[in-house]
Amino acid sequence: MNYSLLNIGFGGSIVAEEVIAILSPNSAPMKRLRDDARDDNRLIDATHGRRTRSIIITKTNHIILSAMQAETISQRFVMLKEKDKDHNSGNHGKA
Repeated sequence: MNYSLLNIGFGGSIVAEEVIAILSPNSAPMKRLRDDARDDNRLIDATHGRRTRSIIITKTNHIILSAMQAETISQRFVMLKEKDKDHNSGNHGKA
């Protein structure tokens, strides 16, 4: 089975197929989500000590913190899915 890895910054990658949502961390509900995940040992901090700029929710209900902007990760996610779609359809970038 092939997995597509999504770069979340500073050398960190996650399995793209496991991603449910990529969110901005600024609202009170997102802060509660982060705190609840920390209390339940479901929090993965991939910020390397930098400011949290995005929260990623996975199918396994883990919460991943990243220092990259949510928009940047979302763009990478879309590009990765398009690349996988082209690869699976047999186009391989050919016109």
